[in-house]
Amino acid sequence: MPTRHLVEALDRMGAPRVLVVGDLILDRYVSGDVQRISPEAPIAVLAAGRREERLGGAGNVVANLRAMDAEVDVVGFVGDDGDGRALRALLSTFGVEADGCVSDGLRPTTVKTRFVSGVQQMLRVDWEDAIQASGDAEDRLLDVVRERLVRADALVLSDYGKGVLTPRVLAEAIRLGRERGIPVLVDPKGSDYSRYRGATLLTPNRKEAEQALGRSLHRLEDVPDGAEQLKREVELACSIITLGADGIYYLDQEGAGALVPTTAQAVFDVTGAGDTVISHLTLALAEGWKLADAVALANTAAGIVVGRQGAASVTRDELRKGLGMRGARPRKVQDEGGLDAMVTRWRQEGRRIVFTNGCFDVLHAGHVQYLRFARSQGDVLVVGVNDDASVERLKGPTRPVNGLADRMEVLSALEMVDAVAPFAADTPLELIERVTPDVLVKGEDWREKGVVGREWVERHGGKVVLAPLLAGRSTTSTLEKLARQAR
Repeated sequence: MPTRHLVEALDRMGAPRVLVVGDLILDRYVSGDVQRISPEAPIAVLAAGRREERLGGAGNVVANLRAMDAEVDVVGFVGDDGDGRALRALLSTFGVEADGCVSDGLRPTTVKTRFVSGVQQMLRVDWEDAIQASGDAEDRLLDVVRERLVRADALVLSDYGKGVLTPRVLAEAIRLGRERGIPVLVDPKGSDYSRYRGATLLTPNRKEAEQALGRSLHRLEDVPDGAEQLKREVELACSIITLGADGIYYLDQEGAGALVPTTAQAVFDVTGAGDTVISHLTLALAEGWKLADAVALANTAAGIVVGRQGAASVTRDELRKGLGMRGARPRKVQDEGGLDAMVTRWRQEGRRIVFTNGCFDVLHAGHVQYLRFARSQGDVLVVGVNDDASVERLKGPTRPVNGLADRMEVLSALEMVDAVAPFAADTPLELIERVTPDVLVKGEDWREKGVVGREWVERHGGKVVLAPLLAGRSTTSTLEKLARQAR
């Protein structure tokens, strides 16, 4: 698919309203460091430093859709408990009303708690009661679905097997979606796909499709026939099978099929990639895109999220960049409001934020190595830059050589820098407190001086890392060399 064609279609994309019906899950992450083995049993002791909660299950579809500026309604079960209130509050932070969440007194909120050291998940604990909805709870759920479907441009049925998508709920939702003529997409669960009969398409991965078909799809040449069988037996309009590192195979309404190769540059974590695929397919089909275009967009989005830790989402700007269009990158130089918005979005996406600061007056190889090291400590790098007056106070009346605007613009052109923000004080403490990074990086020459912001960062579960310096490289030595040559 031509890149320019996709970007132009993405630029024209509006904000369709999507109804998401499915199993809502509260994902909780407890992270810290392991430094010893328990004396009580041969198990690691996690010194917990941070606890974070995110939307999981159907909620991750909501997060993906909202990252792409879609309007979203959500219907599912939550318990009448503290975890349920936390899940509702998370939905609100994404600008999604939680009044479609039905409380069922027979079940708690589904919670998955992951214990993490560094990037390694040590243990997952699930709290759930996956009984199927019935009686009054199922009736109330269907009432909300009927009410919200009348204004939806597309419907997503996100099945995690936790009891929301009963045969009755599925049949009614699919029937109503078809009557309205909107796309109905299903992320399936289990091996009985007859429950999803009449949907527009399903998004099984290779293993899920094999279970449903009862045969192997290990060879790529077997996949087209498998997709055709699913389309025929489940009476789908289209058919899709996601193939991990091999990409996505699709079969459209006219029977034309193709394999779209993966775009991932590095795979860090495949958690939530399926949610990203179905979200972007839904948006594109709601806008009337051809299936081939929709798959190309979803494939690009999935290639981005698998390079991040945990369930993540993708913005339109990131998709433009991923599609390789020049000039499509989001503006990196930010004021306070813009920086706050970026940090909030990164937090919601579960990205590890790194902060460093400096004057960066005359860039040299030492700066580049230092910034590249800083970026390697996390997912995004925020660089704080002294304004002109503070540089003069620190360095003397002949500095800076380059003004603040020029220094920030040059930094923003570096691929390892994700955001640049100025500060006027002699130290970056206020800016550090505003960002509250996961990692604070300074040069190893600050080992004895004391790193400004260390107490704040460590108190909030982050850490300080000292970066190696490139010997013989500094702005001062560069300026002295220029002065000698001018004599």
